[in-house]
Amino acid sequence: MDRQDFVRKVGFAMGTHPEVAREMMTKKPETEAPAKPAASQTERRGNRRCRITQLMRVRPSDPEKPHFEDLRGSMSVSRSGVYFQSSEPGYEVGLRLFVTMPYSNDPASLNREYLAEVVRRDVLPTGMYGIGIKILMELGIQHSYNFGGSTPF
Repeated sequence: MDRQDFVRKVGFAMGTHPEVAREMMTKKPETEAPAKPAASQTERRGNRRCRITQLMRVRPSDPEKPHFEDLRGSMSVSRSGVYFQSSEPGYEVGLRLFVTMPYSNDPASLNREYLAEVVRRDVLPTGMYGIGIKILMELGIQHSYNFGGSTPF
């Protein structure tokens, strides 16, 4: 292997130990992304978001509030929050919710339920609402199986 092949495969030229060490310490990795310009508005999110769709079951946890049950797909999910669209007008900032996510009515599914709070409510041009919720705590796994009888145990 000649010098050019070695440089192409290894990423640095052969040389004496101090030369190689200096070059390795000053060379930037090729996988490094170019620096992005500073955004005009400061990012306030603590966790990164993923644009994934998961079916959720959302309902108010406060018995004093009007009851509704909303089955929606998430639009954006992070470790501590979810953003989704809804036509339900009952959402308001500060409202506490029970959120089952991911939701499935399959008898073998293990749905996780969380306590969450509405932190954002946008009125969208479509007439729907953009709802941002913050996950406060996990309440546990909700089993959706039914053993057939109408008598609860």
